[in-house]
Amino acid sequence: MPGVPPSRFVYLGPEGTFTEQALRTIPAAERGSRVPARSVPEALDTVRAGEADAALVPLENSIGGAVGVTFDELTHGEPLMITREVVIPVEFVLAARAPAALAEIRTLAAHPQASTQCRNWLRANLPNATVVDVLSNSAAAVGAAEGGYDAAICAPIGVERYALTLLADKIADHPDAVTRFVLVCRPAGPTPPTGDDITSLAVSIAHDRVGALLAVLMEFAVRGINLSRIESRPSGGTLGRYSFFLDCTGHVAESRMGEALQGLRRICSDVRFLGSYPRHRWSPAAGAGPTPAPAGLSDADFADAAAWLARIRAGDLS
Repeated sequence: MPGVPPSRFVYLGPEGTFTEQALRTIPAAERGSRVPARSVPEALDTVRAGEADAALVPLENSIGGAVGVTFDELTHGEPLMITREVVIPVEFVLAARAPAALAEIRTLAAHPQASTQCRNWLRANLPNATVVDVLSNSAAAVGAAEGGYDAAICAPIGVERYALTLLADKIADHPDAVTRFVLVCRPAGPTPPTGDDITSLAVSIAHDRVGALLAVLMEFAVRGINLSRIESRPSGGTLGRYSFFLDCTGHVAESRMGEALQGLRRICSDVRFLGSYPRHRWSPAAGAGPTPAPAGLSDADFADAAAWLARIRAGDLS
């Protein structure tokens, strides 16, 4: 968060889940207070009410896609600002109260998304086990720790948190799966540009204008700004009306991004700035670093063009 670093954090709970694991990668959160919330809206409303400085909530998963409730809250709720993203691998583990052979496991607690992402591993290694759906990865770990189930599929943090025995690790069918989280605070000035940033926007287009979405995309294309994500969400009103969540490469402090935002303001029915923040590079495969501005689109090029126009308006044609 710009200015005073946050010290009071709230996150999508319960404890012992991937969200807490992601939050604890942030040094300020490791030093500060961390309180779980029952839902994404509750976490964000806690920040809006001033009862926490920042909230960490999931935004998207590389397998399951967007977390719709987070998009809706950021798009339609009282304004908040993204100040950071955290991306962590989704590495499910199999754990139990005490050491056990896989053949001994008859009941297995798992959140439905966890068991779905481990379906092939379960079919190959625990074909006779009954999978019992629970409300969270943490609830699965608690159930195994209390002896209600022979084992659980949970996040790695749950093994230590609930003193479980690790039976197998990295059991997900997609070893490269990741989840992206965002740290959200009350509106303030954006963090300074790093040269490798993301700007997030929520855009509502004018539905009575032909080619409105194309016009939005062109505001970025003509300025060499890459869109790394575009996600549509129902507007909550008339059927067929959508808002668009955009992730753009660049920072609002950059001239070309500023011009693009001004263009969107002119042609869209509504534009919500959700933040400019550093890109989280979680692995070498995530990219080689910032991409330089195309020729003619650097801040220096914009400054030169503005100075040239000022001279013309002043009557200086030299």
